[in-house]
Amino acid sequence: MNIQSHIVDLNTPSGVMRTYIHRPAGEGRFPAILFYSEIFQQTGPIERAARFMAGHGYAVLVPEVFHELNPIGTVLGYDDAGRDKGNADKAAKDVQGYDTDNRAMIEYVKQQSWCTGDIGAMGFCIGGHLAFRAALQPEVKSTACFYATDLHTQVIPNKPGQHSMEKLDHIKGELLMIWGKQDPHIPAAGRAEVYAKLNTTDIKFTWHEFNGQHAFMRDEGDRYDPQLASIGYQLALQMFGRTLR
Repeated sequence: MNIQSHIVDLNTPSGVMRTYIHRPAGEGRFPAILFYSEIFQQTGPIERAARFMAGHGYAVLVPEVFHELNPIGTVLGYDDAGRDKGNADKAAKDVQGYDTDNRAMIEYVKQQSWCTGDIGAMGFCIGGHLAFRAALQPEVKSTACFYATDLHTQVIPNKPGQHSMEKLDHIKGELLMIWGKQDPHIPAAGRAEVYAKLNTTDIKFTWHEFNGQHAFMRDEGDRYDPQLASIGYQLALQMFGRTLR
């Protein structure tokens, strides 16, 4: 399936949010996936991942997650400077800002002739957390979270009662939670805490822990594991195929 890509600048309460859209070429209506990047925004690996999902029949939207804090079009490097800037941005944006970002994208896709109105979410690293956050929106039917950082911490600023794990009663769709056992950012105790809290709810979720490092889905660098990435994509596609079609 051939892919077309374009850009839309969406208005949010905190400013214009550039969003990259990758979807099948030609006519047709497709489910949408809100796809959340790492702290580096839409890098080459993130764009390729989004286009891979689009090639399976989805309209994939990649927002600039720190649009309030950077010039439009900012992409951070996979280096110390990029990591430091991305982590500073993560510590500067209140978690509720992502809720209004989600609403902007959801309202946008609901108005597009190329979208069926069925919406899922997916993300890597902080993007895994932001996909989890998107699952709080009632329209989101299923969500794939890959090594979601900071679900077990207070690193992302939040007001009392607004932490993502304090709002589990808002999640109505299905969750796919995928982790790397050798991920130092989400140690075993942190994963166990998230699992225990999810297990107290009636949320439908599946849980997979692989022998992989942080960012094993990123097709660049020493931590990339093509075999695990293939499994991860297939698990996500199976869930989206069941829930969004």
